[in-house]
Amino acid sequence: SSPNGIKLFWETSKIIVAHGTRVLQLANVQDVYTQKYKGAALCFTILLRGLAGNYVNFGVFELYGDPSLNDALDITLRMVLSIPLNHLMAYQKLARAYFQLIEVLAHSHTAFLVSRDSATFMHIGTSLETGMKSLDVTISSQCAAAVDSLAAFYFNNIVNGESQTPATQAFVSHIQKNPQIFPNILKTLFEIVLFEDCSNQWSLSRPMLSLILLNEQIYNDLKMQIIALQPTEKQQRLATCFEKLMVNISRTLEPKNRDKFTQNLTIFRHDFRAKK
Repeated sequence: SSPNGIKLFWETSKIIVAHGTRVLQLANVQDVYTQKYKGAALCFTILLRGLAGNYVNFGVFELYGDPSLNDALDITLRMVLSIPLNHLMAYQKLARAYFQLIEVLAHSHTAFLVSRDSATFMHIGTSLETGMKSLDVTISSQCAAAVDSLAAFYFNNIVNGESQTPATQAFVSHIQKNPQIFPNILKTLFEIVLFEDCSNQWSLSRPMLSLILLNEQIYNDLKMQIIALQPTEKQQRLATCFEKLMVNISRTLEPKNRDKFTQNLTIFRHDFRAKK
């Protein structure tokens, strides 16, 4: 409630907008990391700390028509779009700053994120799927948390929602234009859990339930695809594991239901990977 926090964010927003505008004007630089990406990563971190610091009531900006928050968010997402995905993943400090920011945006500013144009939303979705494959456990966990926030928002406000808002309408439009974005992410998560030695299985399990509940027919189709891709001698075992995965799981995202799914997923992974 202190005006000092708001004043600080005003100045922070000005810095991000000024530097972001300069970064976006750069072209054909000799050292792309030093001259462009290092400053962009710093902007991501500054905005992240402003958003996650809990010293600003961001509702005040919208209430009084103050553009500071939207200006900072807009220029930041424009910087995001200017960075090719292979470059993002090649520079660890840049990737960590980016995915940490996207995790916070997806959790606390979901409506803003899903209200962007479809190209921006698709870019973010693709980056999250790529990030979940990262060998950096921190990055893959942040991506999983971001996907969970987005999928839970869709489930709570669109699948189970009764009223439409501009944000939910935009989200529906994104999914209609890119219907494979969530199924592809769910497929990636199953592949990681089944076939890789992941040390952050708990983190990866959280978005899996959210994604399954979005459209259970798509989940069933995906399940059959995954089973069909396995060697013949493993297909029946995997089918049996899938049958047990959703036992005693209800169509809610309540903490108790999430925990039960995580337990089932642990058994699912163990039973499939056990040598028989």
